[in-house]
Amino acid sequence: MTQRKGEKPTISIQEHMAIDVCPGPIQPIKQISDYFPRYPRGLPPTALLQAGPAGPPSPALSISIPAPASVAATTAAESDRPNEDKPERACAGASASLQATKRDEDPDVEGYDSDDSTTLGTLEFSLQYDQENNALHCTINKAKLPVPRYKKGLKPMDHNGLSDPYVKLHLLPGASKANKLRTKTLRNTLNPVWSETLTYYGITDEDMVRKTLRISVCDEDKFRHNEFIGETRIPLKKLKPNQIKNFNNCLEKQLPVNKTEDKSLEERGRIMISLKYNTQKSCLVVGIIRCAHLAAMDANGFSDPYVKTYLKPDENKKSKHKTTVKKKTLNPEFNEEFCYDIKYADLTKKTLEVTVWDYDIGKSNDFIGGVSLGINANGERLKHWFDCLKNKDKKIERWHTLTNELPGSLND
Repeated sequence: MTQRKGEKPTISIQEHMAIDVCPGPIQPIKQISDYFPRYPRGLPPTALLQAGPAGPPSPALSISIPAPASVAATTAAESDRPNEDKPERACAGASASLQATKRDEDPDVEGYDSDDSTTLGTLEFSLQYDQENNALHCTINKAKLPVPRYKKGLKPMDHNGLSDPYVKLHLLPGASKANKLRTKTLRNTLNPVWSETLTYYGITDEDMVRKTLRISVCDEDKFRHNEFIGETRIPLKKLKPNQIKNFNNCLEKQLPVNKTEDKSLEERGRIMISLKYNTQKSCLVVGIIRCAHLAAMDANGFSDPYVKTYLKPDENKKSKHKTTVKKKTLNPEFNEEFCYDIKYADLTKKTLEVTVWDYDIGKSNDFIGGVSLGINANGERLKHWFDCLKNKDKKIERWHTLTNELPGSLND
């Protein structure tokens, strides 16, 4: 091909890829092995660096390594080739290989891809156990993701690269809709700031020992199911009474809930009950104060709860008392008291059964949950009964957990 005077020389793509870009004159690459020097199998690349550009190999490299027949044949064939590789070029190739390995060991900050514990995001929150009022205050502050590729914030879940995040809380074991709390939803953000406090009422010292708080971050979707982003779990025994503890935790993948937990002990909410034995009237005064976090039994997400009490055994079937119905609420306040005429000595033979129901018109009422107090109970329920017997004429108030186990064989 002739080249006219004043024209720039044209180079084909094949010739361009064959040019060795290095100091000095441009030379075409004869073999691709110039960039990838071959070493005998089992000999590390650093061996050539220790040998030096010239001279015999060091004693440390004077090791007889039997090479396979294929490697020996390849080496012999390469020795017959013209323009044999120079030691300087081999050293340069080995040095480049070592530098590439070092770059792999030092992760690039911009392209860093950590595990899901980091990429799912982080959540800042604080917890406080109010022992006097039996309340657990959970303040959800903000969430963020310290990964540069997302410009800080939560892992994007929507097509626009943003999320509509909210936070929900569950108490384990016994997670159900009854003990679920959630924050408001923030739209189109990867750096949500809620600064919202959610409170669990009816938390006892026993709960603080055995319960775990699960905090989940989710993305709300109007047209599909809400998407899970990440969660963190805090054993409540880590908290000290009446002290605020701050957390900044990495979100993790969704952990499985223990399916072996007894379904009959599924929590359906909490109820505050007061007991007092009146020595002047020789009667047991039972107070139904309030309920908290009841299970939603109606399609509107609420219930119409009321409470019934029985003192058993009840041969005459006259021990039934019932509160008024509170409409559309999961946290009703009753503040009602009932009296049972009974001798003090007979209390050790009795069991107080308290049940919560959802009132429905035109069909049978739904059972929400129940609890039994008496000599055959255990835990806080037994302690409450004994405290009442030991402290006559003194009102003793306690929170109790409602379960979906129907005490005795009660019919509405």
